[in-house]
Amino acid sequence: MTWNLDLSHSEVTFAVKHMMISTVRGKFNTFSGTIDFNEADPASSAIDVSIDVASVDTRDEKRDGHLKSGDFFDVAQFPAMTFKSTKVEKLSETTAKVTGDLTIRGVSRPVVLDVTYAGQAKSPWGTVSAGFSATTRVNRKDWGLTWNVALETGGVLVGEDVTIAIEAELVKQPETQSA
Repeated sequence: MTWNLDLSHSEVTFAVKHMMISTVRGKFNTFSGTIDFNEADPASSAIDVSIDVASVDTRDEKRDGHLKSGDFFDVAQFPAMTFKSTKVEKLSETTAKVTGDLTIRGVSRPVVLDVTYAGQAKSPWGTVSAGFSATTRVNRKDWGLTWNVALETGGVLVGEDVTIAIEAELVKQPETQSA
């Protein structure tokens, strides 16, 4: 069964250390995706998401511009990052591990998302929605995001580990009838 992301009730966020002493958070404002969520057999589910990297938003225009440059995402050459699942492992009624290929700057690497299923609800308009939360932690250097500055006090300006958090509300699509 195909489910689409409800973009007004979903978000993709990230967090990374700044100067090794504080955490800077950001989000991507534009993304899309479909999920083939098989309720009877979650292991056969599939996820395909694309994120418009130019929509990065850290509440600082200068920093956002730097993130869009060749030092980081290089949006002129690589306008999107994608995630395509390769395996879904149900751990319990509400938790799963979803393995997939995350592609950033043309580099694809496997990542594992820790996913929590929040259940389903029927909207006042008759649609059915399902809620999911997912997190993972990656090293940005694995995707060629290596720009940094050494600090005089030791350490670096931008941390290597990035925590990614996703809140996804999915809307069940009507089944199409074959002719």
